[in-house]
Amino acid sequence: MAEPVTRLDPRRSDAALVTAALEGDERAKEALFRRYVGMVSGLSFRLLGRDEELEDIVQESFAQAFGALHKLERPQAFAAWLSSIVTRVTIATIRRRRLLSRLGLLRGEPVHLETIIASTAPPDVVAELTAVYGLIAKLPVKERVVLILRRVEELSLEEVATQTGWSLATVKRALVRAEGLLEVSRARGEEEGG
Repeated sequence: MAEPVTRLDPRRSDAALVTAALEGDERAKEALFRRYVGMVSGLSFRLLGRDEELEDIVQESFAQAFGALHKLERPQAFAAWLSSIVTRVTIATIRRRRLLSRLGLLRGEPVHLETIIASTAPPDVVAELTAVYGLIAKLPVKERVVLILRRVEELSLEEVATQTGWSLATVKRALVRAEGLLEVSRARGEEEGG
């Protein structure tokens, strides 16, 4: 049996914590949660663009991870594996929201830019980011997720494919479509604005 994990023991590796959690050590799960809750919150926030269900996504992601911990083949890869779970839970949330919105059961809510953009940002930067976030929110789910994982999270195309569970070809097509849609929208905005 693994030695008990102390609450604030930063020396334990992810692999050691996963092994201890698999042996029933609840403190190991707590340590993994504390270590990665910021990453999970940040990733889901960037993918959603808003935070109404952020806590639900964080809880669901960790619940799925701890429920399937025995399936993790490489305990040292916990962070990447957890990121994949967060991405898939967030994708499901985006799809559910879009369906409810189409059915008239959910009203679309704007991105809360004050939580994303620094208060010291120049007005032209605020305007451009407002436009970009508005465009991203309208993208189809695959295009939106792939664009954010590639351009914001700076993952390689292979990492995006692994994290989403989509094929590399699907990821490449979605990225090309997303960038094309953004470019078309940007060009329309420039034509309308001046």
